[in-house]
Amino acid sequence: MDTLALQAGPSARSPVVLPAATEGPMLVARRIAFPAGTHIAAHRHIRGQFLFAAAGTMLVRTPGRAWLVPPSRALWIPAHTEHAIDAHGALHMRTLYLDAASAAALPQGCVVLEVTALLRELILRLTSPLQEQGDDQAIALTGRLAVLEIGRLPRCALDLPMPASPALLALCEALLEQPSRLDDPAHPAGVSARTLYRRFRAETGLSFVQWRKQACLLHAVRLLSAGLSVTQVALELGYESPSAFSTMFRRTLGTSPRAFRAPA
Repeated sequence: MDTLALQAGPSARSPVVLPAATEGPMLVARRIAFPAGTHIAAHRHIRGQFLFAAAGTMLVRTPGRAWLVPPSRALWIPAHTEHAIDAHGALHMRTLYLDAASAAALPQGCVVLEVTALLRELILRLTSPLQEQGDDQAIALTGRLAVLEIGRLPRCALDLPMPASPALLALCEALLEQPSRLDDPAHPAGVSARTLYRRFRAETGLSFVQWRKQACLLHAVRLLSAGLSVTQVALELGYESPSAFSTMFRRTLGTSPRAFRAPA
C-alpha cells in the first residue's frame, strides 16, 4: 500500500477527493494557489487537514471561532470539522490530509501551529511537482517524517471566539476586517456598554474590550505578514509608540512582531 498520494491539480476550484481516513495512503499532499480575496465556502473533509500557508495569509472560520494563519504557520483541522477560508493576499496553500492513525496523536480541536524550518521544507518537498515522479521509498520516508514533526509543533494563540447572536456576530465580522483603534469606544447602536459586556462574556468568554484587543492583535499579524513595518502597524492600531506595541505583542504571543514580518 502506498503511504502518500499527491493531488496537485491546477484548478483553484477543483474538488478534493480523499480516501477514507481508515483506508488508502497515510498522507495525501496537495498544493494550490488562490488570488487575493478568494473565499472558499464552508465545507468538511473526511480526513484531518494540516493547512499550511507557504505564502499569503488565511482567515479560517469554524463554528464559533476564527483562526488567523499567516505565512509559515499552519492550522490543524480535525476530520469532519466545518470550515470556510478567506485569502488575504495571494495565497499559496499546501495541505496534508492525514489518515486516522496519524491524526490520533494530534489535538482533538483546531489549533494554529508554528511550523519549523524542517517541516516547511518537508511540506514543500511533498507538494513539489517534481515529487510526483520521485522515488516511492523516499516519498514515503518524507511523509512519515513530516507527520512526526507535526506532532511536535508548538501552538500559537492566533484565534478568536465568535459570538452566536446575529447582532454581535455582525459586529465581530466587521471588526475582524478592520478593528477599531484601541481608544475608539465602538459598540452596536442602541446597546449600552454594560449590556454589550454582559452579552460578550456570555457568548465568547471574553469581555468586549478583551475581544477587541485580540482582534487588533490578529489584524496586526495580518499587516505584518503583508509587509508593513512595526512602526506602521503600531500607528495603525493607535499605539503611542512602536515600543508600547511591541511590549503588548511580545506579552501576548511570546515573540517579537518582527517574527511575523514578510521577508523583504
